[in-house]
Amino acid sequence: MQFAMAQASSGRLLVSLRKWYYNAAGFNKIGLMRDDTIYEDSDVKEALRRLPESVYNDRMFRVKRALDLTMKQQILPKNQWTKYEEDVYYLEPYLKEVIRERKEKEDWQKK
Repeated sequence: MQFAMAQASSGRLLVSLRKWYYNAAGFNKIGLMRDDTIYEDSDVKEALRRLPESVYNDRMFRVKRALDLTMKQQILPKNQWTKYEEDVYYLEPYLKEVIRERKEKEDWQKK
């Protein structure tokens, strides 16, 4: 029983720490999601190419708005910040698939 309570307590602490770090990073204050901040190497560019058009357009809107806010040295009103609970890893499944395909191709070429 005590072990389960300790696990639940440490789980809540971890979530609290993640939320604190998410807000401390600051990208949410200019309306970005975590996946909007990933460095665009060739794998990420290919994953972006595979996104559904509406998801890609939403990303471009967030990035352009964030660039505009950054140039003006402003942030969004707090009620428009991206919330930790609302941040979706929209690019991650596509990126994992691209990386898997690239590694498979590299392994095939080694043979």
